[in-house]
Amino acid sequence: MIDLVIQHVDVLSDDTVIRDAYISVNGGHIAEISTEAPKEAAKETIDGKGMLAAPGLVNTHTHIAMGLLRNYADDLELMDWLEHAIWPAEAKLIDDIVYWGTQLGIAEMLRSGTTCFSDMYFFMEQTAKAVQETGIRAVLSRGLAGVAPTADKALIENKELFTTWNGYDDNRIKVMLGPHAPYTCPDDYIRRVIALSEDIGAEIHMHLSETKGEVENVIKQTGKTPIAHMNDLGLFDRGCVAAHCVHVTEEDMDIMREKNVRVAHNPQSNLKLASGIAPVPEMLAKGITVGLGTDGSASNNNADMLEEVRLAATLHKARLYDPKAIPAQTAWNMGTIEGARVLGYDDLGVLKSGQRADIVLYNTTGMHWMPRYNDVASLVYAANSSDADTVVVAGKVLMKHRELLTIDEERLRAEITKIHNVFAN
Repeated sequence: MIDLVIQHVDVLSDDTVIRDAYISVNGGHIAEISTEAPKEAAKETIDGKGMLAAPGLVNTHTHIAMGLLRNYADDLELMDWLEHAIWPAEAKLIDDIVYWGTQLGIAEMLRSGTTCFSDMYFFMEQTAKAVQETGIRAVLSRGLAGVAPTADKALIENKELFTTWNGYDDNRIKVMLGPHAPYTCPDDYIRRVIALSEDIGAEIHMHLSETKGEVENVIKQTGKTPIAHMNDLGLFDRGCVAAHCVHVTEEDMDIMREKNVRVAHNPQSNLKLASGIAPVPEMLAKGITVGLGTDGSASNNNADMLEEVRLAATLHKARLYDPKAIPAQTAWNMGTIEGARVLGYDDLGVLKSGQRADIVLYNTTGMHWMPRYNDVASLVYAANSSDADTVVVAGKVLMKHRELLTIDEERLRAEITKIHNVFAN
């Protein structure tokens, strides 16, 4: 018996659309996509009439519990925002608060069509627990800062997180090491992170070259850009996801291509914090793998990946005065299959037989979808995240007709109201 069949649905597979099709799902993977009904009965059937099935969006960089600080401090530059608002607020965090903040972020992501996210934050055992319970896919990193009193403890916690959760549920949860940034992680600490990476076999997720100030300070201290300096330290030899990469040189990009540094591009956060615009078309031209991320919801201020896809498609057109700089298909791929590759999944981000069954059904009956000349262009330039009607992750239905099935929304709203009082006072 088949686990799940989605019937009478239009299916976006690669860059083509299969009309009125059937998607059969078994063991968390897509078994078949066909225009003929499966002969075998299904345990669960979903009617996809009026829907477009697409791969779930992949958020390659966020601090998802920071949704608790949404609109807490806005219209500030990065370091001012961190030092005078965010870091003091984060000093109030405890494990229970992060658990509910993660639940909030997961609810928001599922409702907007994101099925996988990469998170770097604190109290990550609670984040893993929320991921386990809700059924979403995640790559988790414990944020590491070598200048903090908890520097040693953070390394131990990241190792424990890896030991406990990496590979959980057929790699529905994976774990990386999360050194925060060059300005919070001195060289000796980076060397310890690299040594731990070698010891346990974990890859690394780090903010790099996010602002002009960061780059200028590293050059002043070392004579090299952050990318060149981290390369000399050996950080990229372990496998690395580099968040932002806004201010990179041609030489930096050559290093990134050579060492397979995968980039998490966060266009909306970079704009809001006035960090700049990453040279993404130039990276893609060099063969660098680039995915998209929202960053935390205190600097975005939401976890809506469809917004990032649209912004990636339009922002670089304006920067380069070139309407072909990032075509719709390229932007969509960055939000799906390329984002999956950034996070180390080679069987995720496209709907076809053998791929992981992370599927979003978009309601295409709205006026803004008509007359449907090109469904990829509709997703990138016209669709709303609220069009996400049903979400499947690893073959399990987590949201059906806009109802979250693994999250108690009433309890969640009550807990977030309590937490608001902690930060408001």
